[in-house]
Amino acid sequence: MQISFTNEVESGRVLYPLGRVQASASWHGAALAADGEEYRKAALAALIEKAREFDADAIIGVDYGFDEVKLADLCAVELRRVSATGIAVKLAKAA
Repeated sequence: MQISFTNEVESGRVLYPLGRVQASASWHGAALAADGEEYRKAALAALIEKAREFDADAIIGVDYGFDEVKLADLCAVELRRVSATGIAVKLAKAA
């Protein structure tokens, strides 16, 4: 599976978009997010699995975001999760 943070793949092959995919890492305390690298890796792994469900060859335009829950009345911990989005694509067959 090729991953690109731009709208192109390294090989330069023609892309056929399948659709936008989104996946998230697990919820965790916001204080634990000081080094969010492991959560970004988990979100990207989940995104790859989601794209494989659609038989994608690559994901382009990968971007990260955060979802937060601040419910001081219900819990004392502020929750956060990292989400990853991108466009699942099929690559044209090499001629």
